[in-house]
Amino acid sequence: MDTRTGLPVVGMVGGGQLARMTHQSAIALGQTLRVLAVGEGEAAGLVAADVTLGHHTDLDALRAFARDVDVLTFDHEHVPGEHLRALVGDGVVVRPSPGALAFAQNKLLMRERMAALDLPNPAFVEVTDVADAVKFGDTHGWPAILKAATGGYDGKGVWQIGSADEARELIPVLLEAGTSLLIEQRVPMLRELSAMVARSPFGQGAVWPVVETVQVDGINTEVLAPAPGLSDERRVQAQNVALRIAEELDVAGVMAVELFETTDGLVINELAMRPHNSGHWTMDGSRTSQFEQHLRAVLDYPLGTTDPLSPTVMANVLGAPETPTMSVDERLHHLFARYPDAKVHLYGKGERAGRKLGHVNVLGPIDDDTRAKARMAAHWLSHAEWPDGYSVH
Repeated sequence: MDTRTGLPVVGMVGGGQLARMTHQSAIALGQTLRVLAVGEGEAAGLVAADVTLGHHTDLDALRAFARDVDVLTFDHEHVPGEHLRALVGDGVVVRPSPGALAFAQNKLLMRERMAALDLPNPAFVEVTDVADAVKFGDTHGWPAILKAATGGYDGKGVWQIGSADEARELIPVLLEAGTSLLIEQRVPMLRELSAMVARSPFGQGAVWPVVETVQVDGINTEVLAPAPGLSDERRVQAQNVALRIAEELDVAGVMAVELFETTDGLVINELAMRPHNSGHWTMDGSRTSQFEQHLRAVLDYPLGTTDPLSPTVMANVLGAPETPTMSVDERLHHLFARYPDAKVHLYGKGERAGRKLGHVNVLGPIDDDTRAKARMAAHWLSHAEWPDGYSVH
């Protein structure tokens, strides 16, 4: 407990942009957020007053960090499970719990649990030998999707295998490197969706509108909230699936359930038990943002209402191939001159090709004009060029 404020202290493992944006909500709530960051200059470390340097794989560093917090939570899922269980054994309150987080850390465990719950899952099998993948592909069809069971994100650790010969070439290399693998049936999706929910230890649940996520090369570039043209039946199904997963796995905090929409229904893709890129729109488009809600949930406060304030388009600001000569300050000046209604969230990160540097939210109807505005604003911030040739004089 923070003796100055009389409020609990939240410790967040990870110093990235999710911790940075959670800190913004902690300020409004009067909460103390302490951050464990790997290095100086990380996104959260630039704004949080209480930053400890230490690696999330170092149990001693985790123990020292957790000693003076009331609840421990995360901005990523890379803390080893055995370390989390050791912290729980020490009496640390960890939310989400190691048992729940394991299903976001390990895709094979997640697939097995979803199948046991009879939730919509593609066919899959663990790959311990190339023969496992060849048999699977020959049975379920090529191409098939090979995944690293742990460690993958933003398209990394995922390979589309087009034939048995491709499997024979790639899989032995991955197994030799110690990568645990599974292979899944390729889902003939119409689009990707995300159902964001929150759940408190008390058992209260809350859902946001289901959103559509647009991916380019495995990286989320755009979110449409709510998902346009989604039937009420599928919206309710997605929200109910997410709430059931949160309850069955005893999740505490916010969780994103990534889904594929197909002609036949919905199929679960992956889980994330933390604030998520598909929920960034809530910072401006919802009565309660995912970051405030995560704090409420891990502290077991009553959850906030998730009513949308407006349809919202979120576009990620991704680093350009070459860093522009125009400063970020100048880029913001020109952006606001053209789009004074754009809501900009930058993460204070160094510019690098493909890196998530921030996001832009544009409120308004989900139509071509709103989407174009969000995409152009994000592109301008990273490239210092307008795709339509616009110039401010």
